[in-house]
Amino acid sequence: MTTTQRPVSRWYFSLRSPYSWLAHRQLTDRHPEVAAAVEWRPFWEPDARGAALLAEQGGTFPYTDMSKDKHLYILQDVRRLARQAGLEPAWPIDRDPVWEIPHLAYLAASDEGVGRRFISRAYQLRWEEGRNICDPAVMAELATELGLPASRFALATDDEELRARGVQALLDVDRDGVFGVPFFVHRREKFWGVDRLDAFVRSVTGSGDATPTGRAEAEPVPVGLGTGGDQGHAGGCG
Repeated sequence: MTTTQRPVSRWYFSLRSPYSWLAHRQLTDRHPEVAAAVEWRPFWEPDARGAALLAEQGGTFPYTDMSKDKHLYILQDVRRLARQAGLEPAWPIDRDPVWEIPHLAYLAASDEGVGRRFISRAYQLRWEEGRNICDPAVMAELATELGLPASRFALATDDEELRARGVQALLDVDRDGVFGVPFFVHRREKFWGVDRLDAFVRSVTGSGDATPTGRAEAEPVPVGLGTGGDQGHAGGCG
């Protein structure tokens, strides 16, 4: 879909973000009809080449540094929310990750009609099994599970057509004013964070007031987890 053809309802997710993982579980488990109706759009921090290509198109990417205290809070908060949902998170350690690898692979999976199956399994690999989804070998393994050619997934960052589409995806992030994930849009209404999911669902289904009450706004926060992991990135907020 081109950037000029905006669907009424869209959800920005990141495979990097534990809050996006939790939102995905809630959206698909509790509200499958809404999950099926909205467009899913990826959000990730571009590598050096991706950032340069984005800048050439006049786009920018949101960035927020993370303090140690905020980092520790995220670990505690995600564990608490996951256990409330009957889940036990596995904490991946990201060393020099290239987030184009899984997110461009998602675009390749979408071409084959299995984009949402890809997302489900990628979240499971990262947040329930602690796997490194920025490893091309893991992407090849995932492609094989889906019955698709492993090479296109493993080498997604070398595919110029996927690179170009990745830039368009990041331009959508910029144009929609997305500053963290999970981020939901319905018409002119925007909802940020996993605790806004129910309000988004109400907005999409027309089932009551979409405005949440009595809840403090969350801050956009990075989700680099573990020593040597991602430092200072607006990759997950809720």
